[in-house]
Amino acid sequence: MTYGDYKGYKSINFEVGGRNSIIILPENPLPGNPWIWRAEFLGAFDSVDMELVRRGWHLAYHQVSNMYGCPESLEMMKEFYDVAVKYYNLNRRPVIFGFSRGGLYTVNFANKYPGCVSTLYLDAPVTDIKSWPGGKGVGYGAEHEWKECLGWYKLDEESAKTFKGNPNDYAENIAKYGIPVVIVAGDSDKVVPYVENGAIFYDIFSKYSDKIQTIVKPGCDHHPHSLEDPTPVVNFIEKYAL
Repeated sequence: MTYGDYKGYKSINFEVGGRNSIIILPENPLPGNPWIWRAEFLGAFDSVDMELVRRGWHLAYHQVSNMYGCPESLEMMKEFYDVAVKYYNLNRRPVIFGFSRGGLYTVNFANKYPGCVSTLYLDAPVTDIKSWPGGKGVGYGAEHEWKECLGWYKLDEESAKTFKGNPNDYAENIAKYGIPVVIVAGDSDKVVPYVENGAIFYDIFSKYSDKIQTIVKPGCDHHPHSLEDPTPVVNFIEKYAL
């Protein structure tokens, strides 16, 4: 374990299961040590992250990149979660941020371990591997990543067509578990098309719970993520997670 600096805040750098982990410490932690868990892309489009750190939230990341939220990656995430809660005294119910492919990790983890999650923030999220990286709909897809993804899920082109382990397949469960969700996405996303991902998740979830908010950015492609003014997302998170 070593200490470092992250954008002006003290950080703790360590490994869990041989994978890099980091916890960023706020200057004035809130009671109960609430925390944000970035599933992927720590530091990218992080206006919400850093506003919450400023308000007293911890921020954490555990690297399980290029595993697409597969079952093995969820166990690695749970191993990190146990360390964060037991040894670093973070709250038992973090808010998990799923940006882009991070949506796979975020929803799949919440579905398997609902008691380990408070709220989800999904930003231009992948919620169906057939859409991305598969490119089986209106999006571009990504050939290399698709092959990787199929390998992790032990699928082939044929079995992937009927695969039922996507976040969209778990939207009903997440709603019934009472886990609030806020989604931010662009309506012109050509990489992770909203109509194949976040919109479907929202439509299913909202049949069972009203604890969901969607912020759709007109004319916005996959980038930029998040919002210039993080207030709407921050308010949603604080409303439910605190």
